[in-house]
Amino acid sequence: MPTDARDARPPYISGMIRPRIVNSIRTAWHRGWTLMNRDARVMAFRLGARLTAALLAAIPLTPVALRAQGPALAGDPGSPLYLVHANVVDGVTATVIRDATIVIEGARITRIVPALAAPRTGARVIDLAGRWIAPGLIDAHTHIATLANARRALFSGVTTIRSASVPAYQDVAMRAQARAGQIVAPDVLATGVFVTPSLGETVLGALAGGVTTTDQLRALVRINLDRGVDWIKTRGTERAGLPDTDPRKQVYDQAELRAIVEEAATKNVPVMAHAHGDEGAYAAVAAGVKSIEHGTYLSDSTLRLMKAKGTWFVPTLSTVVDLTQPGGDYDDPVLALRGQHMLPRLEDAIRRAHALGVRIAAGADTDYGAEGTTRIAHEVMRFRALGLSPVEALATATSGAAELLGIAARTGRVAAGMEADLIVLEANPLEDPMALQDVLVVITDGRVVLNRTPFGRQGAR
Repeated sequence: MPTDARDARPPYISGMIRPRIVNSIRTAWHRGWTLMNRDARVMAFRLGARLTAALLAAIPLTPVALRAQGPALAGDPGSPLYLVHANVVDGVTATVIRDATIVIEGARITRIVPALAAPRTGARVIDLAGRWIAPGLIDAHTHIATLANARRALFSGVTTIRSASVPAYQDVAMRAQARAGQIVAPDVLATGVFVTPSLGETVLGALAGGVTTTDQLRALVRINLDRGVDWIKTRGTERAGLPDTDPRKQVYDQAELRAIVEEAATKNVPVMAHAHGDEGAYAAVAAGVKSIEHGTYLSDSTLRLMKAKGTWFVPTLSTVVDLTQPGGDYDDPVLALRGQHMLPRLEDAIRRAHALGVRIAAGADTDYGAEGTTRIAHEVMRFRALGLSPVEALATATSGAAELLGIAARTGRVAAGMEADLIVLEANPLEDPMALQDVLVVITDGRVVLNRTPFGRQGAR
């Protein structure tokens, strides 16, 4: 996870809430804080979380946050959208529907027919001229906390993200406003605040001194649940992305991790666990987490337990590649050396997981900042190189990822009745996964948010 100033963004996302409003809230908050005992502080934070969510939802965004990119389509914005002369990859099978027409009404795909259907009068039409449609990509491990970064992710073809923690519940606010159509952003599954021993820039009153006991762990989980998160994130081991931490070193034991899982289960919320080292990962799997993030040093015994318990593996391979290269989210000599050791071991863990039948989902582990170069397309390409079939590799970022996230009934594949979360590519991604790096059209919930076609000037020959 990136560690620079982008991680310390204040709780108002760019264009979402004015700083003076936040300052007023902070002033009132701190005046009363010193008068509260421990239990009162925890209750006050939980109440403040609800009030802040309501405030964020009530304040309108700047117009620039709502603007899509590309030429305007003729026709009423509320009329059906016809994507014609398209080749369709469904994200589940190797079947291709050639020269198809996809009809979108509202937020959903209503029809896919293998030949041009006569558009309804007044309908909007995009002629794809033989290009390829695939499901919008799903990034199962992100740290997006600003509108600019959310927009950058969306324009790369990512139509759904699972947050892997942010410092101040920005993911909860973005989820609400993305659902309301108030911002141009991917759909968000929110995780809120990381359940970790040191909360860093996140100030939670009574928990500011550390989250180490089972009572403190349960309290932080409850605060996140009160905020309405979709997932809880915790850790089994220390980080790889800081030079002074040891990614193999275990943080929470099995009993502590089980307390987190049990508390989250009171609201039927699954848990994801950061774990590079095998001991911490095994404890997390045994405790009942739904997914292991990173998994660099996973042993066969841990992988077998994952297979038996149905635990998913989100390797975030591309961010380990990033450790080894200049620039990007990481640029540190200690991390470069560490990454050179970690990379072949993570690649081996992925190969062994695949051979054992452990389910794999793609996560880029980036905040999609302006300096970042990691994209979810890289995960698909690298999984192909490590032995996943073309269908399996694409599914890690489409239908498979949707299954992990519990949203497979509505997104992750191209089919009638599903949400219209789609991307358009120049080539078949099953044959050329590099095509995923050059997304031409992005449609999310039936809205065309990016359309780079046609490339030629109108009327030019």
